Amino acid sequence: MPTLDRVVSPTATDSTVHDQAPSVARLFRDRVAATPAAEAFRFPDDGSWRSVTWQQVGDRVRLIAAGLIALGVAPEDRVALASSTRYEWVLADFSVLCAGAATTTLYPTTNARDVAFIVANSGSRIVIAEDQTQVDKLLEHRSELPDLEKIVIIDGDGDGEFVITLDQLEELGAQLLATSPDIVEQRIEGIRPDHLASIIYTSGTTGRPKGVRLPHRAWTYTAAAIDSLGILRADDLNFLWLPLAHAFGKVMLALPLLVGFPTAIDGRVDRIVDNLAAVRPTFMAAAPRIFEKAHARIQAVVADEGGLKKRLFDWAVNVGIEVSRAREGGATPSRLLALQHAIADRLVLSTIRERFGGRLRFFVSAAAPLNRDIARWFDAIGIIVLEGYGLTETAAASFINRPGAYRFGTVGIPFPGTEVKIAADGEILLRSPGVMTAYHDLPEATARALDADGWFYTGDIGEIDDDGFLRITDRKKDLFKTSQGKYVAPSAVAAAFKAVCPYVSEIIVYGEERPYCVALVSLDGEAITDWAAKNGLENLSYAELARHDATRELIAGYVDELNEQLNRWEQVKRFALLDRELSIAAGDLTPSLKAKRNVIVKNFADTIAELYA
Repeated sequence: MPTLDRVVSPTATDSTVHDQAPSVARLFRDRVAATPAAEAFRFPDDGSWRSVTWQQVGDRVRLIAAGLIALGVAPEDRVALASSTRYEWVLADFSVLCAGAATTTLYPTTNARDVAFIVANSGSRIVIAEDQTQVDKLLEHRSELPDLEKIVIIDGDGDGEFVITLDQLEELGAQLLATSPDIVEQRIEGIRPDHLASIIYTSGTTGRPKGVRLPHRAWTYTAAAIDSLGILRADDLNFLWLPLAHAFGKVMLALPLLVGFPTAIDGRVDRIVDNLAAVRPTFMAAAPRIFEKAHARIQAVVADEGGLKKRLFDWAVNVGIEVSRAREGGATPSRLLALQHAIADRLVLSTIRERFGGRLRFFVSAAAPLNRDIARWFDAIGIIVLEGYGLTETAAASFINRPGAYRFGTVGIPFPGTEVKIAADGEILLRSPGVMTAYHDLPEATARALDADGWFYTGDIGEIDDDGFLRITDRKKDLFKTSQGKYVAPSAVAAAFKAVCPYVSEIIVYGEERPYCVALVSLDGEAITDWAAKNGLENLSYAELARHDATRELIAGYVDELNEQLNRWEQVKRFALLDRELSIAAGDLTPSLKAKRNVIVKNFADTIAELYA
């Protein structure tokens, strides 16, 4: 395909990127040997946080890896993990890799039919399941899983044959190590960079998920590329809640192996804010929805307080925004602005940062577009959000803004060793050691996504400015054209709406071959319930609130505010409030909180038709 532009990272030959370890397993072994007594992970345990060292992690991983080998797991065999984000997920993943095998990731919210498809399609011989709920999904479709030989349950009891416990797996490992003490080390030494490390199935926003085959070199490259930026240190503390079945979460396990920082891990999304205050991390990665909710919640609390407190808050944030703009442009704030900022920080901004633990150096945002006004707001309070970009097919990360070189509204500049070019139709193409080798058992899909020269066609539309910063404008397949011939980028409109409306969880903008745009609006349950309690509607259900005239009037005001920012053909002329929240459980959202646009449009086709009636 002809191209309009091509940018090659200026440090593509940086030896810190290209001379990485041959495998994630080797990285793990080397980290344990280098800092055995250093803290590796901390996790919730009986109401408090328990900490483990790298040596303690290494000892258990060696046992579990040996147990897998005892079960007959061979190099590059697949072992599936069906679990929420927790310490045992980490142990299992490292163990699979140290056994020379490859991890197939499964979200715990995946339905039984799709679990069976992924396990069968990947050829997984073993499944490590979190609890009986996950085991039951497999038992329900056991006849469809001819390759499945054993299930290992983390929380629960086995049957002694087909289902065994994690403790029993470790006992098998201990027995094997008693007679073959070097068996795990031999497996680690035998892993080459192009050996399969992971099969991660895409979220399936547009259809059946595809298995992305990622070799060890994809993860070791990505970790080395991020490390070469110098933004992370051994004395950092990461708070990890991301789904580890997702590439964004999984890369956060490769990074500490290289850098050496500890990680606090707890996948309970409803505990994020409390955990930030308790753990006091120095950085955290999240999807934009987390930042949107935090921003909306704080704004709503301040609005309720009103009076002097709100005026002081608004003044302080506005001062912070002025400083942020100067900082982004490379300028030094004036003496007067610096004085005002010192006062604003002491009275207001520092107290907001304390809600997030008080030690955060930065957030990382990826997986979906982050509105630049929300990014600016966080920078104004003193916590910069570094937006990045990558896909499952590129081992999660390819671009990121740096603390000293960032531009809001962009996803930063490429990693060292990553090349990018923009095709004639605006599609972003990437080439790097982090790119997948193929879609599992899908040669035609692989050929469409990867060309003969190694360029990966991302499906995203974007543009690169003169300084190399990439701006994502939309997904290629999501762009639509109105009947007036105007293109609309629905994700950009959605991001803008979430920045102005604190009561929305998701908005789906529609207008394909129609004279104007309409929208489906899903309310944020917590925020709208708080609003209802303050407006005499506390006894109404979510569905009743969505149908109430007062709620509609509330959201209509924000839609008007949104439309003031948009071109005429992008403006939302009519909207419908959905009578339920969009959710992962209902199949509306992916586990990484991205809206399944096509699914939602199909499920609410009648509602859309009514908007055009």
